[in-house]
Amino acid sequence: MSGKVGIVIVSHSPDVAKGAAVMVRGMVGDEVPLGFCGGNPDGGLGTSVEKIMAAIDAAWSDAGVAILVDLGGAETNSEMAIEMMPPERQSKIVICNAPIVEGAVMAATEAWGGSSLADVKKTAEELSPQ
Repeated sequence: MSGKVGIVIVSHSPDVAKGAAVMVRGMVGDEVPLGFCGGNPDGGLGTSVEKIMAAIDAAWSDAGVAILVDLGGAETNSEMAIEMMPPERQSKIVICNAPIVEGAVMAATEAWGGSSLADVKKTAEELSPQ
């Protein structure tokens, strides 16, 4: 797998998740591992722990994975997904408190440069209002 931190985008809307992923790919290309998901299991608005786990797997990197979420339910389900991952992976996954689109682009840009998981998270979170 890539030596670059992976990025996961979790939105209640499949369209928002895909759109943010398209922006990330447009900015950094395919060099950063990327996963995204949105919508509940029935295809409506919401999130799914299983979809989040699959997105983490898609973006997995030994350098870690930074997750960007849009709303509280996405954060809660992302936390549950992390808890369900193998123990050796759990410590390498963080949730960023950052705007989903801008945060994902900035996190991916930082990851593209080879930064650590902590630096990727910090860069994304610098965009969050204080």
